Amino acid sequence: MRSFKKTFIFLLVAAMCLNNQALLAQKNKTANSAITTGQQDREYWSNLLYKMASPVILNLANNTLRKNMPVEVPPGAKPDFYKKVTHLEAVGRTMAGVAPWLALPDDDTREGKMRKELRLALLKGIVNAVDPASPDYLNFRTESQPIVDAAYMAQAFLRAPKALWEPLDSLTKKRVAEEFKALRTRTGAYNNWLLFAGINEVFLMTIGEQADPVRIQYAQNKIKEWYVGDGWYSDGPGFSMDYYNSYVIHPMLVDFFKVLSARNRVKTEEYDLALKRMIRYSEFSERFISPEGTYPAFGRSSTYRTAAFQALGQVALMEKLPEYIQPAQVRCGITAVMHRMYDQCNNFDSNGWLVLGFCGSQPMIADSYTSTGSLYMATLGFLPLGLPADNKFWTDPAADWTSKKAWSSQPFKKDYHVEY
Repeated sequence: MRSFKKTFIFLLVAAMCLNNQALLAQKNKTANSAITTGQQDREYWSNLLYKMASPVILNLANNTLRKNMPVEVPPGAKPDFYKKVTHLEAVGRTMAGVAPWLALPDDDTREGKMRKELRLALLKGIVNAVDPASPDYLNFRTESQPIVDAAYMAQAFLRAPKALWEPLDSLTKKRVAEEFKALRTRTGAYNNWLLFAGINEVFLMTIGEQADPVRIQYAQNKIKEWYVGDGWYSDGPGFSMDYYNSYVIHPMLVDFFKVLSARNRVKTEEYDLALKRMIRYSEFSERFISPEGTYPAFGRSSTYRTAAFQALGQVALMEKLPEYIQPAQVRCGITAVMHRMYDQCNNFDSNGWLVLGFCGSQPMIADSYTSTGSLYMATLGFLPLGLPADNKFWTDPAADWTSKKAWSSQPFKKDYHVEY
């Protein structure tokens, strides 16, 4: 009898384990098979980006951003300082992420209507952001942090000039220029911040304002000096193993040199080399994506979430991926990350604002400089939405990314150090 009970209990436990494994397998299968075409991937990306960006953009348009956006700060920090800078953080970073998407022409699709709504709202919001009489007048004038977030705004204008800059009225354009010039009263950290100051100046150059050549030259020289090889830059004199090569350095440096090259301020070879290095770095980014759609959570600013794939996304947007990396495998890899991060982790509060964390609410991992507005760096992972829906990035059949090939016994390209 005792033997029978043991056997029965063993079989019951085994059955429960098998059932749980089957349920888990079915759950994973369902999650992995929910998006099967590029068109469905694009719909998922655009809906997710709209969900993320719309609270920032629509509130700014309605002069309710300061009123409605929460200011979540790291444990133990006092929110007074963050309230001075977090709203510009949210706006600048969101603008840089949505700019390529909003630059696409209007159409009558559901996605096209979402794009048009956000574009028109953002144009209205930019007017409010630089109007001193507006409740949502953003702070460019005090603290050093605005140097950073003005730079993301500048990058948005450079990425989508016809959609986001040219339609602005002349008074708003003048006010934007004055706010950017006011940033010159401050300096920032001796690292990627030099690039922020530099891109603010080249933006001013593109709109006919006198740029500060010292800030441009300093950014140009120091960032080049901090290249350590094989597609990686040091963020300042000391190397940091983190995602700042994607958050800031590669995408902003390429955009910076693009402007200077077009105006014969640097040799074309300098732009070409910066682009070549970003392409090399994008190879690492693609390999970081695990077969399950995760990626390593290391280094500073892990709360920036999908901004870790800005460089890879920009290379895809520019249609400059290495020959062995097919656009569909980048699409599928990043889509897997998005599903893993945004479907399985609750990264939004009840009102749709991003929360401090990496996978859900994890305020203890937030850095001392991080608050709610900082988190909108995550939009930078969506740059390939700037490719039209009929581009092969979206139309090619699904494809496995490198680590998925490697861990399923498929052939994959060997990787070697490069010399440039």
